Amino acid sequence: MDITQLMQQLEDARANLDSMIAEHAALRDEATPAEVKAVWAAIDEEFDPIIEAAQAAYGKAESAVKAAVAEHGETVKGQFLQAVWSKPRVTWDAKSLDGYAINHPELFAFRKEGQPSVSIRVLK
Repeated sequence: MDITQLMQQLEDARANLDSMIAEHAALRDEATPAEVKAVWAAIDEEFDPIIEAAQAAYGKAESAVKAAVAEHGETVKGQFLQAVWSKPRVTWDAKSLDGYAINHPELFAFRKEGQPSVSIRVLK
């Protein structure tokens, strides 16, 4: 099976999944009485701004913890969460080093190349 056929299978499977999810949601919506939908809407109206404020407060607290732990330089454990500190990543200019290694082939002994990765994205 070639890659075009595999992509078509993936797209068909995705379309089927999306269709099943939409049908499920539609059937649940049809089965929900209007009075219940009205109550849900009122609850959402009441809680949406409260939840947004709580998310903003959490984001602010998270940023403060990240900054403090980054400065501290070690992982910090709380009662329910931990802020994991990781050492900085080292990067190299691979294009320049590959060019340099042409005249210094002994450097290729230290070069490792991993596997490629593939992500699936929806076309817009």
